[in-house]
Amino acid sequence: MAEIAASVSLAASQVVPRGSLRASFSWTFFGNAVYSACQWGILILLAKLGSPELVGQYALGLAIVMPIISLSCLQLRQVIASDVREEYDFREYVGFRILTTALALLLIVAVSMLLRYDALTTWLILLIGFAQGVEALSDVFYARLQSLDRMDRIARSQIARGLLSLLALVVGLLLTGSVAWGIVGMILASTAVMFLHDLRPQVHSLPPRDIARPRVIWPEQLRPRFLLRQVGRLLAVVLPLGVVALLVNLSTNVPRYFIEHTLGRSELGIFSAVAFLMSAGNLVASALSQFAFVRMAGQFAAGHLREFRHLLLRLLGVGTVLGVGGIVIAHFAGSQLLTLLYRPEYARQPRLLVGLMVVAWLGYLCQFLGSAMTAARYFRMQVPLFAVIVLVIATSSFWLIPRHGLPGAVLSLLLGRLVQLTGSVAILLFSMRRRQVALAAEAAGAAV
Repeated sequence: MAEIAASVSLAASQVVPRGSLRASFSWTFFGNAVYSACQWGILILLAKLGSPELVGQYALGLAIVMPIISLSCLQLRQVIASDVREEYDFREYVGFRILTTALALLLIVAVSMLLRYDALTTWLILLIGFAQGVEALSDVFYARLQSLDRMDRIARSQIARGLLSLLALVVGLLLTGSVAWGIVGMILASTAVMFLHDLRPQVHSLPPRDIARPRVIWPEQLRPRFLLRQVGRLLAVVLPLGVVALLVNLSTNVPRYFIEHTLGRSELGIFSAVAFLMSAGNLVASALSQFAFVRMAGQFAAGHLREFRHLLLRLLGVGTVLGVGGIVIAHFAGSQLLTLLYRPEYARQPRLLVGLMVVAWLGYLCQFLGSAMTAARYFRMQVPLFAVIVLVIATSSFWLIPRHGLPGAVLSLLLGRLVQLTGSVAILLFSMRRRQVALAAEAAGAAV
């Protein structure tokens, strides 16, 4: 198959969401903002009530769990959203996600046993894994809503999940004094949102004015279907995306492994808390990527490369504004901000935040370029790119972190982002050139 899957047909040109661009972006941004703020609230709560070592334990759990969950998700959300010809029944996607999530949870259990950490750290890893597994199941339903441009319903789910999870953690800490029981509460809250909102057929039904698709969704249409042949076909399509997601996550977390091993969990807690400030700009970048993704997929498939390029350049412009703004704020108010949000010990290296904001700026650009590559359905070429990125970050972390401490981790991430930026631009230029050649050949054939 050419670049893993056949190119989406010209029908993709009609994949233009019915809602306005402003409304789609507003809902996506608001949902992401509230959810991310709640995740940040969890980190602030742990920093205020506990020690940097406790924050480091939580960060270590995320660093171990997230690469495995990312691999199991296989970027299925983007695949569903760009599957404009509906090559697979949605029930098959649901069944596929259940299988991969179950395998991921088994792998997390095996890894947590193999690493032989202390009892609290092991329990945190397991509980964080189950919490992320529930979110992975909800994500497949988000994909369907995204394909229907119902970003408002995704946002409502994110808001409910974020607020209830934060509340559950607070209640668990107050009642038991244990972060483990707080995470158990987060799991219960996330599960409740999935069953009471994400799985409701009414959430997936379209308004009466939409005559292009069925208005009513029956419960049977959301139930999983397990067909071995379809599972194999789908795995062949999305496995490269899963490997890419794994490598992307590792590119972020590899320095954390070296920090924990070389400098200790307290330093890991400080680094992770400061690095979380990068997520402020990620809110806008992620929201823009999500609502623009289906449009970019349709534009590329239909051969509207000028519009595709124009939209991508606009996204990169926004990313630059976000990045430069973050660098300026970190330079002039970084220490005060870290002291206010966390505690004074988190602000002892003010230049650390400035360096991470530079990494964040390049990350915003890379996120938009990565979304464009996936929209163009260029999956396999991303695998060697991110393999090189992880190798560069791992090698530089090995040499720089023991010698320079946390600034060495920042330098490692910076080197990785530069490699990612260069490689992503090269792949996109190649993909657009190849698409132009294909369109010219089709036009010549039609003329004959």
